[in-house]
Amino acid sequence: MSWLKVDELSKIIKGISVVDKVSFTQNKKENIAIAGTTGSGKTTLLKMIAGLIQPTKGFIFFDNERVKGAEEKLLPGHKHIAYLSQHFELRNNYFVEDLLDVYNKVEQEEADKIYSICQITHLLKRKTNELSGGEKQRIALACQLVTKPKLLLLDEPFSNLDMFHKKIMRQVIDDISSQLEISCIKASHDWEDILPWADTIYIMQDGKIIQQGDAKEIYYKPINEYVAALSGDYNLIEIENTKNFQNHLTKNIQGKKFFLRPEQIKIEAALNIYQQENIIKRISFYGSYYMIDVQMNHQLIQVKTVLNNFSVGQRVLLSVPNNDVWFL
Repeated sequence: MSWLKVDELSKIIKGISVVDKVSFTQNKKENIAIAGTTGSGKTTLLKMIAGLIQPTKGFIFFDNERVKGAEEKLLPGHKHIAYLSQHFELRNNYFVEDLLDVYNKVEQEEADKIYSICQITHLLKRKTNELSGGEKQRIALACQLVTKPKLLLLDEPFSNLDMFHKKIMRQVIDDISSQLEISCIKASHDWEDILPWADTIYIMQDGKIIQQGDAKEIYYKPINEYVAALSGDYNLIEIENTKNFQNHLTKNIQGKKFFLRPEQIKIEAALNIYQQENIIKRISFYGSYYMIDVQMNHQLIQVKTVLNNFSVGQRVLLSVPNNDVWFL
């Protein structure tokens, strides 16, 4: 039997199906990401798994026992499942070490290890009203970890962080998995937070799971444009424009368009200025790469490249190595 099993889970709120017959499993040490836009049902799903919301239908089994809903217990929640909300709050004007002691269920040595992993050791003597948002979030996370959970649920853990604190939080979450061996489920709408981290990704839309797989599969083979847009920049190329590619994308599926990520397209200068109708309209610098907008007939194609030897107005050749395409 799976370590965590979510079976036909549904939640109806005011006549609206917020989560609709969601099923999946998780094994120990497996990190799962739940991705979707705001309102797709991610938060409600996590809260039901944590035992904080009563499901309308369906069941959750964790470590061979059913997780009881909020209406079945005097104090909602599961003692081995921790949930960190994106709207967390810390008690005001508390010393950090005193606040952590309220939640602590581990020996001091283990607690010190958790504080080190969360990068808050230097904050223990500070008061909660003297902290930045990123520091408060890591302390809120430590408060959950010292309760000795087996499963950690993270709801949009990077949504309110600047780049500096986001980088720290990413490292903290990685260390939680590797050093504390706590499995995680992370809900997020930001693909950069998901791609390098998750073993398995579930995409939610309108309360349903519409696609599941590993990061590479979902990134390069989305089932629809919603998933494609959720996971990064993309091109949907009309069949009639395939002749504008140097290698003439030969595959053809009636009624479908070619799906290509910008980095899948190779760009080079046209040797003859009359050789191609593909014209560069814009070049944007993003630090580690350039995004080049190429006008192809009535379509604008995005191409990602590390080197920029091009100029606006230049005619270029486009090709796709290995004819590697997907259809939507």
